[in-house]
Amino acid sequence: MLGAMRAWVVEGTGPPGEVLRLIDKPVPDLREGTFLMEVGAVGVGLPDVFMCKGTYPLAPKEGSFTSGQEVCGTVVQAGDGVGLEPGQRVMTVTSFQTGDGGFAEQCLGLGHSWFTVPDSMDDATAAGFLIPYHTAWIGLVRRGGLKAAETLLVLGAAGGTGAAACSLGAALGARVIGVAGGPERCDTATSFGAHQTVDHREGDIAAAVRELTDGRGVDVVYDPVGGDAYTAATRCVARDARIVLIGFASGEWAPVNVRHVVQRNYSVVGAIPARYSREERLDDHRELSALWDAGSINSVVTASYRFEELPEAMRALESREVIGRVVLDLSSG
Repeated sequence: MLGAMRAWVVEGTGPPGEVLRLIDKPVPDLREGTFLMEVGAVGVGLPDVFMCKGTYPLAPKEGSFTSGQEVCGTVVQAGDGVGLEPGQRVMTVTSFQTGDGGFAEQCLGLGHSWFTVPDSMDDATAAGFLIPYHTAWIGLVRRGGLKAAETLLVLGAAGGTGAAACSLGAALGARVIGVAGGPERCDTATSFGAHQTVDHREGDIAAAVRELTDGRGVDVVYDPVGGDAYTAATRCVARDARIVLIGFASGEWAPVNVRHVVQRNYSVVGAIPARYSREERLDDHRELSALWDAGSINSVVTASYRFEELPEAMRALESREVIGRVVLDLSSG
């Protein structure tokens, strides 16, 4: 036992403001394949909201738990074979599935999912980099096969996940069309790299995209939204297009119509970093770090909250008041 720490725990199921509690709890013991780290900053995402509500499939199944999927911080202690030494600064996916996530002063990182932090990247930026950008790389490069000069449609382009796809797609030489709700969010999508935007509040997404592409449609769709947005995207794809499914920010997974897929000659694929080897992930991170160092991709973090403000950060995220990626910065408390 390594002492006590402050941590946010989820007790029960319901809106974040009703089930989150800030308590003192024991520092977690190392589990096989993990390391203990001092948290500098932690990303806040919709999956954390869904965990509070009991609707996220990867959440701990029983009892109270601490969520928070990705962090940046300093290694305190590492298990055998993890390859880390105390004092190293890394970004990592946490052991949130065991309830030892990043909404705490110390957490457990996964020994197969840690990566070095570029010298020019601060903790808050790094805490919002790993999941959005690694997912974007796997979705666009490995699964979507995006090529320079192709047209990429990004749904949810003003959210953290979509923003990373806009930035990376532009860096890879694609023409990027971002879908967002309202002028402010469309402007934000443009700032992240979208060359053109579609305001889904102003009319039919598919009609607007077909007009922007002279009726041809898009080559790749990046979909972290699901639901009706996915269905609209299927009506504006080119022949041989690839639709990459990332998540369900709408609350509904993509309702894939297999008959339509066959009749229109497009592909639907899923993308998740967890299914790739350590060596493949390291290769991806080197590519992304080089793009960061060259100034070709941007930070998607747009809002930072103090550690004590987690319920407010989740409320703002759930109500779509914030744009881009949200983090808790423990150095600001």
